[in-house]
Amino acid sequence: MVYQPVIPLAGYGGWKFLESTFDKQFEGYSDSAGVKNDRAYFEDKMSSPISMEDFLSDKRLLRIALTAFDLGGEEWKVGFIRHVMEENADPESTFLKRLNNQSYTNFATTFGLNDGMISLSADTISTLADDFELAGFRSAVGEVDNNMKLSLNYQAKIGELVREGSSDSANLYRILGDVPVRTMLETALNLPTSWQELDVDRQAEILKERMLSVFSISRVTDITNEDVVEKAIQRFHTMDSILNGQESLSSGSVALTLLNNAAGFGSSASQNLFLSIVSSG
Repeated sequence: MVYQPVIPLAGYGGWKFLESTFDKQFEGYSDSAGVKNDRAYFEDKMSSPISMEDFLSDKRLLRIALTAFDLGGEEWKVGFIRHVMEENADPESTFLKRLNNQSYTNFATTFGLNDGMISLSADTISTLADDFELAGFRSAVGEVDNNMKLSLNYQAKIGELVREGSSDSANLYRILGDVPVRTMLETALNLPTSWQELDVDRQAEILKERMLSVFSISRVTDITNEDVVEKAIQRFHTMDSILNGQESLSSGSVALTLLNNAAGFGSSASQNLFLSIVSSG
């Protein structure tokens, strides 16, 4: 049986519920038979060197590997993936830089070729298996509510995209190259869809201006601060609710507000009380 995450509310209220129950729900997902079997399959197959052609022809292995980099569903792009891996092995190539997709850059770097072979350390295999489970859970959440998936993805990835020591331009271009993160920020910052038609340099300028103004920060890198990350997610859900005309005072959201103000919301008793209020509301 496929594990289905529980998200009883839409909007920011649903996000706070997901946050408070994340560990328990992720444990349930990771313990499901399909996920455990996929993890064991990946660890077994990657425990010894494998040729690029064998790696690419094994659809299950490729799916698991891509999922670990939030690229699940792209395993059908075998020709493109081969090109990414071959270009990464060429020190003269600028393909990945021009592609401006951090997920594919990380994938190609991790599965680097040495005479056509891929060889991973035990620690790397274990880390990738963990990443596969986390990314798979985010996808499962997305099947219930895609906005929650976008929020989880933003929370997990913004610190990787925006780095101390990188120029503002480099950080902004990485954000623009990550579709889920960019999508969330477009909504949170109330950017019109027409802005995507602008030159990428102008997009970066506007993005910087809006981030500094809306989030009341002085540097682009401040966007990775924990409180700013939460502020961005809250604003994303608020703006999405406004844009989609959702009611802001449903019985569920009132119940959540009351429970958030009560001590021990993260406890099982509080969560059970919350669920009973929502189901009866």
